[in-house]
Amino acid sequence: MKTRLGRQETLLLSYLQMRKTQTVRTGELLGPLHLTPDQERELFRRMFRGGLVARVRPGLYLVPAHLPLGGSWSPDETLALNTLMEDRQGRYQICGPNAFNRYGFDSQVPNRVYAYNNRISGERAIGMVALTLIKVADRRLGGTEELHTAEGVTALYSSRVRTLVDGVYDWARFNSLPRAYEWIKMELSTGRIRAKDLVTETLRYGDKGTIRRIGVLLEREGIDKGNLRKLERALSPSKGFIPWIPGVPKRGSIHRRWGVVINETA
Repeated sequence: MKTRLGRQETLLLSYLQMRKTQTVRTGELLGPLHLTPDQERELFRRMFRGGLVARVRPGLYLVPAHLPLGGSWSPDETLALNTLMEDRQGRYQICGPNAFNRYGFDSQVPNRVYAYNNRISGERAIGMVALTLIKVADRRLGGTEELHTAEGVTALYSSRVRTLVDGVYDWARFNSLPRAYEWIKMELSTGRIRAKDLVTETLRYGDKGTIRRIGVLLEREGIDKGNLRKLERALSPSKGFIPWIPGVPKRGSIHRRWGVVINETA
């Protein structure tokens, strides 16, 4: 990181602090700082290489609210993700491993941020923040809760119940089965979630496979028949069977009501 700032760097930071903003786009400094386009481009290049700004995308940068005392500056995860999504006028929710850790299902702290969103697919880096962006249809966004950071920024996470549904639905991406079954059983037994809410979120955000697997789980847990019938009504008759544990040979007893091969002890 640059430890000594030039006149232009100082003016840029002072100007943005005066405006109480941490985002700046190319072209916005020409008038206020009396720069030519070439001077502005060179200024951003120097500050980016010096670790004073983080590039969200070409032409859009994040700057620190206050100059750090040492080391390279990087935005936090929430600021980086919010800025990217606001620029694309998109919606998002943090999901998968980050949500598993947030709710105490998994003790492993992810080294990147996973987020469902309706704009971008693929991996991005903003400063030191690594993002895995999973583009989904608008109808698959929802079931969220807000987290307010100490810096006054709001992050949007998948809710506790929605996260459990995604653990079954998106098992291949998150490597979350059969662990998600144990999480669900624990959450039900401790009363942190209600079967009714799990059924509602499963029907709203799951697919047929998710419904069938969660149907088996809830029936085994002795959930009332009314909630089981809600799941059952969402299924059409099928002669095919899916495995209880994906990736394991389909050998075991067959749960015919839900069309699931119990290929490992639940």
